[in-house]
Formats: sequence, structure tokens, C-alpha cells
Amino acid sequence: MGPHSVLQQPLRVALVHDFLLDVRGAERVFLELCEMWPDADIYTPVYDERGTEHRFADRRVHTSFLQVLRPSAHTFRALLPFYPAAIESFDLTGYDLVVSSSSAWAHAVRAGNGTVHVTYCHNPFRYAWNEREPTLSSRNLVARAFLRPFFRRWRGWDRAVAQRVDRYVANSSITRSRIREYYLRDAQIVHPPVDLARFQPGAVADHYLVVSELLPHKQIDVAIAAFNKLRLPLVIVGDGPAARRLQRLAGPTIRFAGRVSDEEVARLLAGARALIVTAVEEFGIAIVESQAAGRPVIARRAGGALETVVDGVTGCFWSGGAEELANAVLSFDDGAVDPQACVANATRFNRDAFRAGITSEVEAALATRVNGAPWHAPVPAVSGLRAASAQQRDSRAVQL
Repeated sequence: MGPHSVLQQPLRVALVHDFLLDVRGAERVFLELCEMWPDADIYTPVYDERGTEHRFADRRVHTSFLQVLRPSAHTFRALLPFYPAAIESFDLTGYDLVVSSSSAWAHAVRAGNGTVHVTYCHNPFRYAWNEREPTLSSRNLVARAFLRPFFRRWRGWDRAVAQRVDRYVANSSITRSRIREYYLRDAQIVHPPVDLARFQPGAVADHYLVVSELLPHKQIDVAIAAFNKLRLPLVIVGDGPAARRLQRLAGPTIRFAGRVSDEEVARLLAGARALIVTAVEEFGIAIVESQAAGRPVIARRAGGALETVVDGVTGCFWSGGAEELANAVLSFDDGAVDPQACVANATRFNRDAFRAGITSEVEAALATRVNGAPWHAPVPAVSGLRAASAQQRDSRAVQL
């Protein structure tokens, strides 16, 4: 059962997620929230039952006007300008509690008067904030001319709607600092849950492993360049829009496995000499999963890895580019790592710890509402992303 209010009354709960099109790290966290509130309604702008492996098939999933376009994990990015209007189109009147799971726009959902809204933030929308400049620099002049003002308007809208949320919960220290900087809000940290039962140590093979979405900001090209130089076997698990470009860069010792089952991920992790992490991860669930499988992590010295990897015990850190990564791989003795030390470290991020943390944060938000309604800043209309009136909510459109 999910948490109850401080008045010990059952709550009518809505759960909100950016999009439900496949099953990656954020979706695994959202699945845990769904288990915490098994009777809650689910709201998401777009939903693909097949892409999410039918994991939400027994739930009440409410979608937006964008659903008629039947977007998939490969096509949903083309609809980016319309997601603010889509998330604001939902009518959440009558719910006691809204819990949003947000790495982009879910936190902007409009909760009803008297409703408590708690946001679990994976990261503020990266392409408008911390990845804005790299994103712009990778585009041509025409795309930059369009995207620059669009991202500027998005940032104004995003900061404004952040004031609707009663309480933010961050998945890591770096996300908490970004919430403070971008939204001017504080947040407590509750690390994501990892299904530790899926993993166990096994016989180690000769390959290294990358488990990641194939997106530009993941910097998988750095791993490819390093292992082209090393001529050591590297298996890359995952897919995404950068897949073809990365495949063209890869040498003969690098294999792309694509999307694979949970069972295959567990097998590959248990057999890997080490997991290679090239991006600055806000948390990095695969980092913990690797340790749960008894294997170390060679991670960029930044972000969530600093909270999940014990340097010299369950892995090591590196900074720089492909040459520095290659040197880190050569200098790190993965054979000296104790698999049980990795497993023990991973247990800090279990599902019970996550549930206890979320329950505490929700109860604190509910207590604040009971003892004195929290202040909600008015959300002004933002040029280019203009909020419509409540009467026009179902027909909202983004003006660019």
C-alpha cells in the first residue's frame, strides 16, 4: 500500500511520467512508484504498451491529444514543442496526491486546488539547461536559429512551472544542485531503486561492457575511440538515434548488441571485466547493477558515480577523453576486485531504501499542507510557451 495522509485517510493518487514508450532507468523508477501506489491512475502524454513490454497493461493509463499520432521511442522527439501543452492538458482535479516522475516536463502537470504535488526529479530537461550549449553546437545554422530562442522560452516556462510543485525529491547530489540553480528550489535526495535480485556474480569473460542509450550526450564515441586503440573486446548494449554513427566509428573488437532482455543484461554484466561509463550520469542505475553482479565500474569522475562507486574498491574514476579512458582501463586491475565488496556496496540502493525515502518525503509534503498550505507562486504566461486558461485546457497549443 502507498503512504497515507497524516490524517490516516486513504488517498486518491495520480502518478505522472514524461512519456511511457520504452523501459529505461527512469521508467524502472516509475514502475517502483506504481508498485507503491497500485491503485493510482497514471498520466503520461504518450504511451506505447508494446514498447514498455506490457508492464503497465493492467493500469489505468491516461494519455494526451498527442497519443493519436502513436509516437514510439524512435519518433517521439519530433513532438518536442508540444509536450508542455500536452502535460498541462490533464485535469487532475479531485486527487489528494500527485507524484510526478520528471526528467523533462512531467513536473509541470497542473494539480488541483488542495492537491499535494511531489516531484521525483531525475534531472531538469537537459537540452534546455545543462546540455543546451553542446546541443546547439552540434546543429547546423538553421537548426540553431530555431532552437536557441525555443530553449530560452522553454527555460522561462520550466522555471515558472517548477513553482507549482509542493516538494522536490532529487535522485542524486548533482540533480539537487541543478534544481537549486535552475528552479530556485531545494530538494532532498532519495537514490533510485535497483532490483538487486536480478543480479549475481558469475564467471568473468574477456569483454568490457557499455550499457546506455545511444545519444550524443552519453559520449559513447569516447569509449569506441579508446577501445579501437586498445583493441580489447567491448560490447555495447542499448539503442538510440546515434547508433548508426557510432557503428561507423567502431573497430573489429567492438560489438553492438542493441536492446536486449533484462536477463541478457544481467548475464553480460556478470561476465564483464568492468562496466565502462563515459557520460556524467545523474545517478546511473547500470552502475549499481554492475556492482550487484559483482563487477567493477570504470566511470567518469563526476555526477552520480561519485555516490555509487567506491574508488579503488568497486571501481575507479577517470577524467578527460579517449586516451585517458584507455589509460584507466590499462591501469585498473579488475582481477583484484572482490565481487562481494561490489555486491555489498550495491545493497545500499535497494528498493526498500527507496520506498522508505519516498514515503518520508510524501508524508512531509502532506503534513505541510495540513499544517499550513504551502505557497504557490503564480505561473506567468511565457512567450512562446503560453499557458491557456483552465476552460481551454483541452485545446492548449504551444505557440512558437
